[in-house]
Amino acid sequence: MSVVVRHPESSSPESQTKPKPALRLIKTHELSREDWLDVRKQGIGSSDAAAAVGISPYQSPLELWLVKTGRDQRLPKTDPNDQDSPLYFGNLLEPIVASHYTKRTGNRVRRINAVLQHPDADKSFMLANIDREVLNADVQILECKTAGEFGSRLWRDGVPEYVQCQVQHQLAVTGKASADVCVLLCGQEIRIHRIERDDALIARLIQLEREFWSYVEADTPPPADGSESAEIALRALYSQDSGQTLDLSADREMSATFADLGGDPANHRRAGKGRGAAEAEDPAAYGRCQ
Repeated sequence: MSVVVRHPESSSPESQTKPKPALRLIKTHELSREDWLDVRKQGIGSSDAAAAVGISPYQSPLELWLVKTGRDQRLPKTDPNDQDSPLYFGNLLEPIVASHYTKRTGNRVRRINAVLQHPDADKSFMLANIDREVLNADVQILECKTAGEFGSRLWRDGVPEYVQCQVQHQLAVTGKASADVCVLLCGQEIRIHRIERDDALIARLIQLEREFWSYVEADTPPPADGSESAEIALRALYSQDSGQTLDLSADREMSATFADLGGDPANHRRAGKGRGAAEAEDPAAYGRCQ
């Protein structure tokens, strides 16, 4: 199934003062996971937002670019039915977290079985899936999270930055004013955090997401960032030796990069740099060396 993103009419000056509601791009209650993933490739979803702007602890912009451009065949895949996967338990526990949110707050919630799209034509690449809509309350969106022993460390000081980015993206797409994040920590502690719409942050987020999406539209990889995710993405992007030999001894920049590596990438991994750090400035140059 191939789904084409609709491009809404351009926004009027009046719509810029009061956010418009999101468009319902496609219903999801009868959509297969494969078709849902196909829809997601046509824009930046709320769970993509942190990766697109470079602050996700789990995915680099380069790895996300591979997914959005259909080059993800060699990337590791997470099986949603793998009972050892955090994704499996996150999906399993989501309705339980939502139920406990209602018990704790008294706020009724309901599912939104649709992929949502920003109503402005110049932001139609911004998509969102909302866990729950909050009814008749002073908050409009519920984002459900689960965190195990390792992930819970990211919540010690409140909502992690990458989740805040995700929620502000949702508020941007929907035009809503606030969201609650309900997180289940280590399977036994529920915490609820309120996030208010931040228009200045949203403006910056849109700018950075548009920059990322321009790489997708141009079919040009964004710079790698030295993360483990970027290294995996580079290995997937340049998985085979082309058979060519390049003499870069006269290239001062590449020679300096080689010297910085010190001959043993393992030393740089231990130092927290990773192989990707040496390739970050120019992924294409790295590709020429394969």
